[in-house]
Formats: sequence, structure tokens, C-alpha cells
Amino acid sequence: MSAPPGWITRWRVRAGYPAALVFLVFARPAPIPLEAGAMVAALGLFVRGYAAGYLYKHETLATAGPYAWTRNPLYLGSVILAAGIALAGGSWLAAIPLAVYFLVFYPGVMRREEAELRAHYGAAFEEYARRVPLFWPRLPPHTPIAPPLGTMGPAGFSWMQYRRNREYQAAAGAVLGFAALLALMFVIRR
Repeated sequence: MSAPPGWITRWRVRAGYPAALVFLVFARPAPIPLEAGAMVAALGLFVRGYAAGYLYKHETLATAGPYAWTRNPLYLGSVILAAGIALAGGSWLAAIPLAVYFLVFYPGVMRREEAELRAHYGAAFEEYARRVPLFWPRLPPHTPIAPPLGTMGPAGFSWMQYRRNREYQAAAGAVLGFAALLALMFVIRR
């Protein structure tokens, strides 16, 4: 299977903004869904943050930590985060643009990144892909494979990698999203 076109990767973030705006138009947040959604979103942020602390982009193939459960823990965390935001929105209609966004962009982005990793890491990636599922986590996780010779291998979670991968931006976006939902809740209730 060939990699999807490059526009999938380029437009992934940009297309999220209109999807978020459409979501807010149809959202009807209320206290209980907002609180429940915040808990689910926090789990998504944790998964993303945990994954970012293990990811050494362009330096080594990440196979430890959450990468032992799924080849795409950042995207899994994003889906959990979006599910939390959708739940907080209090309307199934509001969740539709988020679901469409993820279904349109994320499978293609994952396939494109897989093609790049396959080209860069070769047999090491093939072995990893054989043992670890693309998206839904494997229980129990596999034992991480050793990083390819000549690459920097992570010893474990690194806050420096978390910062280097700018994962704090996802947390900031989630805070802004929940602030918008909270403001919307007060406007609707007036």
C-alpha cells in the first residue's frame, strides 16, 4: 500500500481549526458532561505526554514505553483527548465534525509516517510493526526491541523530550478548548 499524498500531513493541523469551530457551534455543554469529558481528555493528554517523553524524532525508532503497546500512542492519545472534548460538548451532533476530522486525516497520516519509518529503519521497523499494532493497544505490551546500532536509544521517559517535542502545546490547546466550552455553557445558561 502506497503512502497517501503529502497534503494529508500538511493539512492535518490546519483542518482541525474549522472542525473545532463547527464543534463549538453545535456544542451544548453542561456541568456533568463537561466534568466527565475533562477526565477523559486528561487521560488522552497523559497518553500523549507519556509518548512524547519517549519519542526521539529522526534519531531512533521508538519501541519502549507506550510504543510497546501501540505504534501510534500520540494519535491514540489525540483520539482519547478528542473523545473527552466531544463528551464535554454535550451533543452527539457536535461530535460529528471531530469524528470526521479524525477519520479523514489520521489513517492517512499514520500510513504516510509508517512509509517514512519503513524507509528509514528497514528491518528494525518491519520487526516492530509485526509485533506491535498500528493503533489499538496490544495487551500485554511486547518487549521493546533494541534501537538500531549507531542511534541514540532512550533509557526511559524524558521531560526534555516532552519539551523538545512541544507536547505542552496539546495541553494548552485542551485548556483553551475547555475554557471555550465553559464560557459557552455560561452563555447558553443565561
